[in-house]
Amino acid sequence: MITYLGGLLLGWGLGANDSANVFGTAVSSNMVKFRTAVILIAVFVIIGACLQGAEGIETLRKLSAQTKQSSALTVLAAALTVVLMTGLKLPVSTSQAVVGSIVGLGLMRNQANLAGLKKVIVCWLGTPIGGMLFCVLFYSMARYLINKYRPNMFKLDPVLRIGLVICGCYGAYALGANNVANVSAVFVGREMFTARTATLLGAVAIAIGSLTYSKNVMMTVGKGIVKLDSVSALICVLSQAVTVHIFAIVGVPVSTSQAIIGAVIGISLIKGIQVINIKTLGRVCCGWLLTPVVAASLAVLMHLFVCFTPTRVQALCLYFAI
Repeated sequence: MITYLGGLLLGWGLGANDSANVFGTAVSSNMVKFRTAVILIAVFVIIGACLQGAEGIETLRKLSAQTKQSSALTVLAAALTVVLMTGLKLPVSTSQAVVGSIVGLGLMRNQANLAGLKKVIVCWLGTPIGGMLFCVLFYSMARYLINKYRPNMFKLDPVLRIGLVICGCYGAYALGANNVANVSAVFVGREMFTARTATLLGAVAIAIGSLTYSKNVMMTVGKGIVKLDSVSALICVLSQAVTVHIFAIVGVPVSTSQAIIGAVIGISLIKGIQVINIKTLGRVCCGWLLTPVVAASLAVLMHLFVCFTPTRVQALCLYFAI
């Protein structure tokens, strides 16, 4: 029971938080309506998860070797961490929450796959760097084309609006393909569902989170760090989508938050570092650093609680975990 609820809660929190990284800049720049954005996110997250979510699920399944009870604790700890950060209106790495809880409990049980963890950490470090580099590249290309053809705003505005919708849909697809593993891997690892069923269930949970509770974090990402014009918003969304999709192909769930923030920082490097809201950026970075620590700590505390409770209570906990 706990695993089901924890997994669905984690998916809901992921959708509520990470939707900001897909359409936050478009919504905050008033180029796309919020309602339109969340509907598109819901549709394309499910498509991306069903078509390309399997590789990431396999990576997380290999990273953890857990019993039924401990897998319930890890997914619940990750879910509570994501919901906590979402409540604080901070973009959070769901991947870091999941891996943090897996590693925290794995170290307690001497079951952590540290070799697999190295691959994941390298990809985590590469995510914001990739977003930044793609942003600089795409922005330079866009500026070249605009300077060459010099379109007036009446012609440019509809093109940018359509471009934001297309890139946002691509970003939602990449989000589903890359991050559904964070929700579904535990169901597959415990053989609760087939990979296809677990993927669909995780994708629907993410979609519901996007539809119900994503607006606050969208505004933090879209306006809180750097005020973006329409061209910059388009470039940021495209850079984030390409970065996350590449890691989906590699098979490592990464943070869409880190990808979009890397892209936003890339814009600031082009326009001048003075446009960055350092205070907001600092809060976001603190959230990144705290996420795996909080998730690991919660997982360990839950594990200790179960271990030091009477046998009857342990049996009851195991019953609900199943």
